[in-house]
Amino acid sequence: MKERLIEILKERSVRRERFRLASGKESDFYVDARQTTLHPEGAFLVASMILERLRPEVKAVGGPVTGADPIAGAVAAIGFTKGRAIQGFMVRKALKDHGTGQWIEGRAGLGSGDPVCVVEDTVTSGGSVLEAIRTIEREGLRVVQCLCVVDRGEGAVERFRDAGYTLESLVQRADLE
Repeated sequence: MKERLIEILKERSVRRERFRLASGKESDFYVDARQTTLHPEGAFLVASMILERLRPEVKAVGGPVTGADPIAGAVAAIGFTKGRAIQGFMVRKALKDHGTGQWIEGRAGLGSGDPVCVVEDTVTSGGSVLEAIRTIEREGLRVVQCLCVVDRGEGAVERFRDAGYTLESLVQRADLE
């Protein structure tokens, strides 16, 4: 599965142009993993690989909008077909001033202290994911696992470790070069 995921990422997601990343850095190696996580086979592979790694106690998967959204949806759907009911959720970057005004959408059925896995498509420095983790924990859920599709290898693993978490990735930057 990993080899096929790498092929799809190379075909659909890797771009060799100059881009500004969410971290503020510029790079000529860009990975728009959403092009893979929104692709039928790509979504299936990502969800299947995450389900294989998912700790047994995890009740939900989610992370920062928009990168985590297709991953959480695919994990919830594929998990259901395999007999594992995993709730999906998403963490807003800013509180809405209308509707229910929730930081976390998809929280129905999750109780205070429930164990969750944070997911993201591509991680560079990890700043936006760590911010989402702070929101998740402030809202009463317990982060027990962190997974990303692609780790760009630019310090996120160390930054997560310093914050008390372990970041696992399905694919490393070296796999895509």
